[in-house]
Amino acid sequence: MNTAVFVVGIGVISGIGNNVAECLDSLENEKAGIDKINYLSTNHRDLLPVAEVKLSNTELSAISGFAPSASRTAMLSMIAAREAWDNSGVKDLPGLRTGFVSASTAGGIDKTEDFFTSFLADNSKGRLRDVINHECGNITTMVAEKLGIKNHISTISTACSSSANAIMYGARLIKHNILDVVVAGGTDALTRFTLNGFNTLMVLDDQYCKPFDEKRNGLNLGEGAGYIVMVSERVAASLKQAPYCTLSGYFNANDAYHQTSTSTNGDGPYMAMAGALAMSGLQPEAIDYINLHGTGTQNNDSSEGAAIQRLFHPHYPKMSSTKSFTGHTLGASAGIESVFSALAIQQGIVYPNLRLQNPMVDFPFAPETAFSKQSGLKHVLSNSVGFGGNCSSLIFSKL
Repeated sequence: MNTAVFVVGIGVISGIGNNVAECLDSLENEKAGIDKINYLSTNHRDLLPVAEVKLSNTELSAISGFAPSASRTAMLSMIAAREAWDNSGVKDLPGLRTGFVSASTAGGIDKTEDFFTSFLADNSKGRLRDVINHECGNITTMVAEKLGIKNHISTISTACSSSANAIMYGARLIKHNILDVVVAGGTDALTRFTLNGFNTLMVLDDQYCKPFDEKRNGLNLGEGAGYIVMVSERVAASLKQAPYCTLSGYFNANDAYHQTSTSTNGDGPYMAMAGALAMSGLQPEAIDYINLHGTGTQNNDSSEGAAIQRLFHPHYPKMSSTKSFTGHTLGASAGIESVFSALAIQQGIVYPNLRLQNPMVDFPFAPETAFSKQSGLKHVLSNSVGFGGNCSSLIFSKL
């Protein structure tokens, strides 16, 4: 069995930028993508801030190559996955077994909502073509076909840990010599279904979110897509450019505590982080930076914080939540944050946790509040916590 998995390509689109370079510029200059709702048709337009991608469906269509009638989720996926695919240099190598593993929680719900708006007003109206890509797997298939990937296509949907689990699955396909190359990550567009659902749970902040702040009041939803390209050691050695990093450890756990909440003592995040460390062969003090799940809700931040205290005390790495920039992009979040983690390793970056003014009093640590370059950054841990107790951690390591 192969043991090393190398990250050789990255691609992203989010509320802070339409590609990797734009997102990195926003992170460095502390420019959040959260703002008033502009594109989503909703009664909450003036009430709940979100981090929308700053492009209309017509503009996304022109960039992605999909028709304007396609799901916004598919267009976001195509843009980020193609950037990662092009960035990797892999597509120029012949004879490789390639796969596309993509995550989503919304799928084509945005187009289904368009159908039902017309249908409910008049049951003779509504375009049935708007519902044919409702299912998450259809989005994956559409993008894989555009990329020309045919050997393996899979879709993962495990709530907010979806992209992390897609990346884990892709890494296992490489480790077990089933595939040579996998594009893995996830995509989600904002929908009325998602916004209304989270609002019903009373976890949305009507101001800009403040992850890991004592006075945090909830999350801001976002949208986007993020993908990494992973390859075997043999393929990595044949590429002209150096890999960004390796994926040295990963683990998925479930605390089975509650449908929408995480255990108060952090069992789920603790098991995920501890498992990823065990796989990588690293001790907790080897981690230099944690990209926190950090949604800004009372439960999530307390649970993740408790897990970090249990595992890392008394030596705490630097940490921050980039959801303070991008909002919570649900099924896309771990894909986007994996791109940020790969960049952190490659360029020695620690990202700021925006709007943090009052660190949580229960913990002896606090996230970073300023963008910085760190020499000697070797290992980055990225956390994802999903509904149903589904928790995942990824570790990215310097070559």
